Amino acid sequence: MSELLKIDHLSYTYHSLEGETQALFDVSFSVYDGEFLCVVGPSGCGKSTLLSLIAGLLTPSSGSIYINGKDIKSSGKNIGYMLQKDHLLDWRNTLKNVTLGLEIQNKLTENSYIQINDMLNTYGLITFKNSYPSELSGGMRQRAALIRTLLLEPDILLLDEPFSALDYQTRLEVADDIWGIIRKEKKTAIMITHDISEAISMSDRVVVLSKRPGTVKNIFEIKLSVPDRTPFTARSAPEFKDYFNLIWKELTCDEQKN
Repeated sequence: MSELLKIDHLSYTYHSLEGETQALFDVSFSVYDGEFLCVVGPSGCGKSTLLSLIAGLLTPSSGSIYINGKDIKSSGKNIGYMLQKDHLLDWRNTLKNVTLGLEIQNKLTENSYIQINDMLNTYGLITFKNSYPSELSGGMRQRAALIRTLLLEPDILLLDEPFSALDYQTRLEVADDIWGIIRKEKKTAIMITHDISEAISMSDRVVVLSKRPGTVKNIFEIKLSVPDRTPFTARSAPEFKDYFNLIWKELTCDEQKN
């Protein structure tokens, strides 16, 4: 796989009336075309800040971000951002919610509805296209939110703990759904999660950040010997517990030193 995104010695400091807080320090790693990469780390270590920097919502204090070798601001590439909450609008039905991004960017045309209906059909929402968010399950809402993002044809998809509001059973089901959609659409994805098992089950590699200021402690390439891998079946792989223990050790070694 070719390198799509490069994070190069990235640091970020928040400034407030109370002073400065360094969120990230000297973070470097690459993301490859078509890769699903997860980032884990202690609470407050700068994971969400990292996504905001990649999305261009924040400007680095130092360091650079490149897409296909070009500075992210001049790369011309589209970044899709899926937040913790689905942010579906209660007064719009499923069809109107998934078209929202296209409407905002003035890209919604009559031809758009061919692709929209195809995606709604493919991902099990076509019979709910006139339903409102209150009538959808948590998994359906997340699928609708992802379709809304994918319709903007992002080159890189950022997911900030997209399953955190779901109960455990729904979380497992939706992880399979979302992972399957991203794989089918051949998208490059970076996902933030606090759940080590979720990170291992969904990703090609896991980046482990230290406590604040977050810096890269280790990167694990995930290779699981399970046929027809999905996030759910990945959990039964014999290597799964070994990866879990390795990542857990990285996350807790700072606490043990203290």
